[in-house]
Amino acid sequence: MACPVVSPQQALRMPEQIAVLRALARDFPDNRTGKNCTYRMEDALLGAFSVFYTQCPSFLTHQIAMSETRGMSNAQTLFGMRDIPSDNHIRNLLDPVDPQHIYPAFERTFNALNDTGQLDTFRMVNGQLLIALDGTSYHQSHAIHCPQCTVTEHKKGGTSYTHTVVTPVVVSTAHNRVIPLEPEFVTPQDGHAKQDCESAAAHRWITAYAERYRHLHVTLLGDDLYSRQPMCEEMLRAGFDFILVCKPASHTTLYAELERREHTGNVSTFSMTRREGKKTFTDTYRFAESLPLRAGKDALMVNWCELKSTSAEGKTVYHNAFATTHTLHPSNVAEIVKAGRARWRIENGNNNTLKTKGYNLSHNFGHGQKYLSATLATLNLLAFLLHTVQELTDFTYRTLRDRLPTRKAFFEHVRVLTQYHCFESFAALLEFMLSGLNRGRRDSG
Repeated sequence: MACPVVSPQQALRMPEQIAVLRALARDFPDNRTGKNCTYRMEDALLGAFSVFYTQCPSFLTHQIAMSETRGMSNAQTLFGMRDIPSDNHIRNLLDPVDPQHIYPAFERTFNALNDTGQLDTFRMVNGQLLIALDGTSYHQSHAIHCPQCTVTEHKKGGTSYTHTVVTPVVVSTAHNRVIPLEPEFVTPQDGHAKQDCESAAAHRWITAYAERYRHLHVTLLGDDLYSRQPMCEEMLRAGFDFILVCKPASHTTLYAELERREHTGNVSTFSMTRREGKKTFTDTYRFAESLPLRAGKDALMVNWCELKSTSAEGKTVYHNAFATTHTLHPSNVAEIVKAGRARWRIENGNNNTLKTKGYNLSHNFGHGQKYLSATLATLNLLAFLLHTVQELTDFTYRTLRDRLPTRKAFFEHVRVLTQYHCFESFAALLEFMLSGLNRGRRDSG
């Protein structure tokens, strides 16, 4: 792959991102010969990506019509396509393409964000970068399936087929934006009779990307599924710290030791009062160090902290506990808990957004027999990443997102405008939208 060599600032701009995708597509597997080579792999990749980036399933249909009447369309000017394949052509061309062929686009974008200082706003007070891990299902069916599906035979009869992906994202305690990283798909593994699962996929991701991320002082976040000793040991071997949800039901040895220490006064406790608007809450923190994660002489020793928040009426509004590698003391426990709680952003800020805020991750855009479902999901994640990048780095884009009431409203404007007008660049599209809003303000004033 020969990607364009540009500065980190330029690498974050949409024209350069499109150029990277075009370069990646040239290395896609393509066994076609002769008359079957009407469309380039670049056009198939960019065509699929354009649908996710504009959040418009009919984007290519509109661009075909525009091209026929005007000789040019936004598929060419914005996304660099030469020809516009049909949906079926795109599905057939992308089915043999392992999603890992697209992963360099994630790496390149992450590196540019780091080089330009954009990641600094995601760091904790102690400089740690928070990466949350979580799995989400993006396909469920009783009929549509492929060899990559997870198969579940139900006791009452019937079979269900699912696709699941672990979606690591950089999160922050200071704001709601997230930065998606390379995903890891739950899929049958060569040489393994047992079905793949979220935990195994997370293990693979940690092993695969330890070298790339460990030097950034990373703390991994996860729910209770991740606070098992084999997973925690894998994180430590990879050079990562962790803050993981730790529930009593799955950590009986740890909580038994905690109870014993409480009787001897060896669990630290303190409370703080805070106000949210007119409401008052009391946050009670407890913490202890060197607790066994499981039974046995080989138990990994972890530090533990808990937050219980109650209203002025005494009602519990939040209660959770975490196992961590970080040293705990009264001056940092609140910050550690706040970081642990930031993992909810992978559910609300990432997975929920991908499913309900226009990306339609769970929609069947195409299933295929090899990699199509995973490759399309990867392009959807990449579109979300690049939208976030534009919010962070492009003043006009950020202004439009702030001025328009919702994400949905923003993309409705994009869909309508690109259906009827051909823009020479993304910058021209955004400037046209902003000038229209400014003109509307002047007219109403």
